[in-house]
Amino acid sequence: MKSIKISIPSLIENIKIIESFIDNAREKFHIDDDIYGNIMISVTECVSNAILHGNAGDANKKVNLELHFEDEQIQFVITDEGSGFDYEHLEDPTAPENLEKAGGRGIFIMKHLSDNVAFEDEGRKTILTFYM
Repeated sequence: MKSIKISIPSLIENIKIIESFIDNAREKFHIDDDIYGNIMISVTECVSNAILHGNAGDANKKVNLELHFEDEQIQFVITDEGSGFDYEHLEDPTAPENLEKAGGRGIFIMKHLSDNVAFEDEGRKTILTFYM
């Protein structure tokens, strides 16, 4: 297994660094165009959640991103320093009462664009898996 890691301060403008990280991984690991878009959207959404919700935009807290590449899959592990969240009881953003709400769609999007989404450490760690 090949792995690369990056750590960023919790500032939303650092999403550009994450985008560059994914672009570099695309070249290094020859990620196909058909899953590249799904990876970019899912990982940047997850890191945004970690910055804004997990670490509450506190620049003194870090968001860590690890990429693990194997023959048939690529995993992104996103970890924040927040207090976690109740990932087992999320509201359905497609329910009529939630359609007008401004937020609440990030995890829904990640689950639909990734092959697997797992949460660990009380929601402080998210693992996004994509099959090649």
